[in-house]
Amino acid sequence: MSNGNSIINLGDVSKPAVVLIEKISDAIGGYFRPYQIRQVARAEADAERIKALVQIEITELQQRALHRFVLEEAKKQDNIESITAKALPYLQEDADPSSVEDDWITNFFDKCRLISDEQMQALWAKLLAGEASFPGSYSKRTIDLLSSLDKTDASLFSTLCGFGWFIGNVVPLIYDEQVSIYIDHGINFNVLKHLDDIGLISLALTGYKRIRVPKYMCIFYYGAPISIEFSGEQDNELETGKVLLTQAGQQLASICGAEPIPNFLDYVLTTWRDRGLIVSSPYPRELSVNDK
Repeated sequence: MSNGNSIINLGDVSKPAVVLIEKISDAIGGYFRPYQIRQVARAEADAERIKALVQIEITELQQRALHRFVLEEAKKQDNIESITAKALPYLQEDADPSSVEDDWITNFFDKCRLISDEQMQALWAKLLAGEASFPGSYSKRTIDLLSSLDKTDASLFSTLCGFGWFIGNVVPLIYDEQVSIYIDHGINFNVLKHLDDIGLISLALTGYKRIRVPKYMCIFYYGAPISIEFSGEQDNELETGKVLLTQAGQQLASICGAEPIPNFLDYVLTTWRDRGLIVSSPYPRELSVNDK
């Protein structure tokens, strides 16, 4: 936890970052000074006022309750500041955080103030930076869903997104969850069912497909362009497996820290060729998450 000095030095950050910090302070009514937030000061003042007005000693039980409340509020403030500080490096240079709705910020910090895990804070920070850079990118429903995820859920979703191809949006290509390339990375039916239950994906055992596809189509796997040629001139179909991301899943896919799965590109290309598609790809190269 911070030791009394602000973890954010306004003199060391960009203009969008300063605007974001000021926007947060205005929206949630706090300052970026741990142990000096208004809620804590008000709690202490109220306790002294009650003590003076009623002219009785605060009981030992009440003192412990007040002490606990102050510590809890200080920890929440520390989480708020830590997430905000982590978000600043992700801000776009031309970001305009002033356009973010106050209600959105209030809801965001109401949900994330209890998050102290470093990895989960990083996820929340990327979401904050994304909304500040492109207001309207993340719905309140997505924030609510993220607040319900534990670290294991987030890790499973990140792994799933490693199988994601960009076909207009992110589509995890899960053709047969019993194949080793999925099982070896922890993806199986139970995991998919769980991710479906918590609202990140939509699972259909019969599979999904893209319809009305033209003769030629270009899609991407972590920056690697793949060209597909179909037999028909138009109205072709591309089977995309058993999983689609929900709206919240789509919004979280870009910030979940997914990495490309080794050999998955070759697996998909082989699958498509076996189904009669003509597929061409560039010379194989290392794929990184930054390519997607």
